[in-house]
Amino acid sequence: MKKILIIQSASIGDVILATPVVEKLHTTFPEAKIDLLVKKGNETLFTGHPFLNEVLIWDKRSRSLMNFDKLLHRIRKTRYDLIVNIQRFFLTGLMTACSGAKTKIGFDKNPLSYFFTLRVPHVISDSIHEVHRNLSLIASFAGPGTVRPKLYPTAEDSKRVESYRTPMFYTISPASLWFTKQYPAKQWISFIRMIPPGREIYLLGSRTDHALCEQIRIQSGSVYCKNLAGELTFLESAALMSKAKMNFTNDSAPMHLASAVNAPVTAIFCSTVPGFGFGPLSDDSATIQTNEQLLCRPCGLHGIENCPEKHFRCALSLPTEKLRARC
Repeated sequence: MKKILIIQSASIGDVILATPVVEKLHTTFPEAKIDLLVKKGNETLFTGHPFLNEVLIWDKRSRSLMNFDKLLHRIRKTRYDLIVNIQRFFLTGLMTACSGAKTKIGFDKNPLSYFFTLRVPHVISDSIHEVHRNLSLIASFAGPGTVRPKLYPTAEDSKRVESYRTPMFYTISPASLWFTKQYPAKQWISFIRMIPPGREIYLLGSRTDHALCEQIRIQSGSVYCKNLAGELTFLESAALMSKAKMNFTNDSAPMHLASAVNAPVTAIFCSTVPGFGFGPLSDDSATIQTNEQLLCRPCGLHGIENCPEKHFRCALSLPTEKLRARC
């Protein structure tokens, strides 16, 4: 193999969980040029990545179909030896089917998988992590074996957050794209008030999470709590998380960011469950869930915008003392 393309243009967490495929392919074909296709906004995860030749960017926000055509033309012109499509959506299936690549691999749930060279079963099971599902795409020639998600913060990323690295600090990433995956703000506030004085607490997130983090910071009343939402890049956040005493997250992208630098992480699962295969993979990791047996849980694979039962017991019944035990 000389030229390989991996396609994963979904959300940040999904892209991070695709990095084991990059690692495994590099190990199997060390001389190959490996490219990765992601949606616009996620490319900064791979600044300075040692095993990627190029990151192709798909801008889905404006003129998505026009940008799709441009990407497809570029892919066909490159004449890849291998395309690994990790997604199960029509457009990436069309991109793969029309790529002109010698070998095209993807999941059987992709609606255009009949045009692939190899169709791999996509199975949701309590014993299968998403990383294992992704690696199953290349197992026929790369062999078995688990690889942890991995990102590579640069020396500049580490230098940028050096001033925040006190002897004892925590990070909290309180936001999520989906309401039912997000531990409520009042619960985070209660937890912050339990943390012993003198330990720095950094609230992490994107610019859109800044208001939520500011609400939590102010209402917690903690002088040790700082709002860094929107101030750090993905890799800078990862560099900071790698040195934290503990990182507290929802079932969301920051959990995977921690796994990708083997940082200690405690992940809260509200409406979703670790059995879906998206749990943390750091050596020091734990998942926190409610003790209540709720017939409505889980209510979806990836979280939804509102609690269907209107009570949100999967989050509200989860005691903050469980988080305190991980400090």
